[in-house]
Amino acid sequence: MEAKLVETAARIRGLREIMDISPKEMAVATGTTEEEYLKLESGECDFGFTFLNNCAGKLGVDIVELLTGENPHLSHYSIVRCGKGLDIKRRAGFKYQHLGYRFRNKLAEVFYVTAPYIEDEQDNPITLSVHEGQEFDYIIKGKLKVALEDHIEILSEGDSIYYDSSRGHGMIATGGEDCEFLAVTIHSQKK
Repeated sequence: MEAKLVETAARIRGLREIMDISPKEMAVATGTTEEEYLKLESGECDFGFTFLNNCAGKLGVDIVELLTGENPHLSHYSIVRCGKGLDIKRRAGFKYQHLGYRFRNKLAEVFYVTAPYIEDEQDNPITLSVHEGQEFDYIIKGKLKVALEDHIEILSEGDSIYYDSSRGHGMIATGGEDCEFLAVTIHSQKK
C-alpha cells in the first residue's frame, strides 16, 4: 500500500471522527456506498480527485490539508514554479499538479493535468463523476474527449470548456497522444 495513500486516508478518517460525521454521511457526500467509503477511508483502495474534493467539502477543509496534513498559509499571492506543483497522482495514470496549494481560503482549485492516452479506453463509455461547483478546462497539448452526461465533445489545443460539475462529467485523452490541460474547479457557494 502506498504510504501517501494511507496517510491521506488516515487524515480523512481522523477528521471525520473529530467532527462526529458518520461513515454513512460521508458515503452520501462522496457518492459511494458505505462499504466503498470505508475501504477508501482505510486506505485499502486508491481514490480519485472527485472523492478527495468531496471529502474536503464535507469536512470543511482545504484539499491540500487532506493530502499533506498542512494548511495553506499564503493569503496575498502564491507562486508555483514550473514543475513544482503539489503532485496528486490519482485515477489511472492521470497526473495532477496543484498550482495554488500554498494559498489559503481559495475560491477555486487550479491544476495542471496530464491525461494518459490509453488505446483500450477509446471505445468504452467514459466514467462520469460529480462534485459541487463548476469547472473550467483549457487544452494546452493534445486532444481531450469529454463526456458531459449524454454529450461527447472533442477538445483540441487552445479549446476550453466550462461546465456545471455537479452534473456527470468525465474525460480521457484521445487522438493517439497524452493530453495536457489546465483544470480549474470553482467551489460551490453552498457550504
